[in-house]
Amino acid sequence: MKLSEVKQTLKTLKTIAFQLPNGELVPSHFHVTEVGKITKNFIDCGGVMRKEEVANFQLWNANDYNHRLHPEKLMSIIELSEKILKIEDLEIEVEYQAETIGKFGLDFKNDTFLLTSKQTACLAEDACGIPQKKPRIRISNLTQANACDPNSNCC
Repeated sequence: MKLSEVKQTLKTLKTIAFQLPNGELVPSHFHVTEVGKITKNFIDCGGVMRKEEVANFQLWNANDYNHRLHPEKLMSIIELSEKILKIEDLEIEVEYQAETIGKFGLDFKNDTFLLTSKQTACLAEDACGIPQKKPRIRISNLTQANACDPNSNCC
């Protein structure tokens, strides 16, 4: 989810809710302790220099039950961050600590922001020897036209 989509969504909400990938809700008395821009410069395993940028929200489960974050307050934090930090319309990454700090993607459904699982990947599979996945073929789908002629010396 991009920052512009979050801002558009906040305009339609009366309350903010976040749900973890396991279905558990982040307690409603959470705080957004940071809105920022994270720039990651790195070299992948194939030796290619890369740069990734995301807008970052950090959620914190506070024991402050009397102050709930309202959509207009989060909107003002986002707008101030955009102005001062020069944040473009980037994808959102959310940090939230359960046992350890987790990094999540963000989606929205049924009036709830969904924290989505993120996965790692090799960015240079061809350069570091990762074999390409072979297509799976159902033997039952093979026709006589696909089969070798016993006299063709292909088998």
